[in-house]
This record gives sequence, structure tokens and C-alpha cells, in this order.
Amino acid sequence: MGLLRAAMIGHVAGSSARRQMEGMQKQAQAQQAQAQAQQAQAQAQASAKTDPMQEIAKLGDLKAKGLLTEEEFQKMKANVLAKM
Repeated sequence: MGLLRAAMIGHVAGSSARRQMEGMQKQAQAQQAQAQAQQAQAQAQASAKTDPMQEIAKLGDLKAKGLLTEEEFQKMKANVLAKM
């Protein structure tokens, strides 16, 4: 009876260790995915820092299409120029 009990305890402990390992792997994968997302965001922000004249031209297009008011255009243009 003692061997059977030891085998059952060993099986339960092994199952617990596997679940813990799986949980750790999932956590590591989530952290890796988060790091990749942050890296992608940083790259997007870096590429967003394009030529200020191109940004102003895009704002002008939005204004011409009626998607920005003159006031919004001027504020956004000032922000672009301030970043130069």
C-alpha cells in the first residue's frame, strides 16, 4: 500500500509541476508578446517622425477634405513645427 500511495503522490506532484511549468511558459510568452508590441510601437513612432513638410501636407489634405477646421489645422501645424 505504501508504494501505491507514493506513486500517487509522485503523479500528483508531477502533474502540479507540469501545470506550474506551463503557466511559466505562458507568462514568458505573454511577456515576449508585450515586448514585441512595445518594439513595434517604438518603430512606428520613429517612422512617424517623417519630414515635417510631409506631415503639414497631409494636414492640408485633411483640411481640404473638410476633415479639419482652419483652427485645428493651425494648431496641428504649430505642433509639427514645434517638434522640429
